[in-house]
Amino acid sequence: MLMVGLTGGIGAGKSAVATRLAQLGAVIIDADRLSREVVEPGTEGLAEIVAEFGTGMLTPAGELDRPALGARVFGDEAARRRLERIIHPRVRARTTEMVRAAPHDAIVVNDVPLLVETGLAPTYHLVIVVAADRAVRIGRLVRDRGMSEAEAAARISAQADDATRLAAADVVLPNEDDLAALHARVDELWRDRLVEFERNVRLLTAARKAPELCIAAPDPEWPAAADRLARRIRHHLGDTSGSTGVHHIGSTSVPGLPAKNIIDLMLSVRTLDEADALAPRLAAAGFPRRSGEWVDNARGLRGETWPKRVHGSADPGRPMILHVRVIGSPGWRFALLMRDHLRAVPAARDAYAAVKAELAPRFADRAGYAMAKEPWFDEEARAANEWALASGWLPPSS
Repeated sequence: MLMVGLTGGIGAGKSAVATRLAQLGAVIIDADRLSREVVEPGTEGLAEIVAEFGTGMLTPAGELDRPALGARVFGDEAARRRLERIIHPRVRARTTEMVRAAPHDAIVVNDVPLLVETGLAPTYHLVIVVAADRAVRIGRLVRDRGMSEAEAAARISAQADDATRLAAADVVLPNEDDLAALHARVDELWRDRLVEFERNVRLLTAARKAPELCIAAPDPEWPAAADRLARRIRHHLGDTSGSTGVHHIGSTSVPGLPAKNIIDLMLSVRTLDEADALAPRLAAAGFPRRSGEWVDNARGLRGETWPKRVHGSADPGRPMILHVRVIGSPGWRFALLMRDHLRAVPAARDAYAAVKAELAPRFADRAGYAMAKEPWFDEEARAANEWALASGWLPPSS
């Protein structure tokens, strides 16, 4: 099923988005509510908090005194981490139970205030961040929660900063105007992206690509999008160290180069059998394998090709292609060499941009455009190899 992470700084309006998504049919898992459930009177969680922080954390009625606990851990990093070690595993266990109980075609939205701070972003198919200006958020906290401006500012500063949170976002929902405008944004996201995304994940199908060819101006957001996708792939392949070879390649990896708005990534494997064994995990992560036989042109070896596997994205809102290539194969080497050559030599990058500008108006379809660029790729292979010899370039080890 589709797993969506929803977050936002305090006062941004995350709860309003969760409420609207629930009205549209999403299954909402509210981490705040679960964190309260696991420390209710009589629970092991509450008993462990008392053992760790003392009976002063209880009200006269034997319930958790949240203000007292908040005051105890606020500003004390070690105490906060001890509290997290008590609560977070229990919340994760309840989350797993709720996910298992959800319908097989559910869109499950995990409402997690500290999603970014706890490093959970790669665990979801999609991360939504609700955003609002700091002054707007302070005003809401003063008006709706009775905080002083100083208290509101301190609570905001205790969370991840806006730049860090936005870097984790696949979707940003601005929330600085009225509720109707926010609902319209959520409805559009549900209709145009989440419904199809869920269906594609369930059916192990890549999102349909737009048939027409469109070359976009360079977008500074492409590297960040590629990084989020790469982190998601590494997580679902069980890589906790970040060492799995997932590389951003292709035109979107070269700053200043126009490109189709499609992120190309490359996963390095030792054998194609390994690639096939990883396919189910990649599909579960939202990157289903594309059918058919796929090969790379072995530049410089006339008539020779080299097999690879290709995966797409189930997300209709973020087109991408994942090339799974054997380390050391001609296609693997050329993808990395061309990227690094175009990054290092502006004249080579500009020459490629000129070829794109010349050919794109002549071809309405992607296949014809790709074939027309083949002579340029042959020339680029020769130029890049000369640059590699002159500069001492070597490909990475994975």
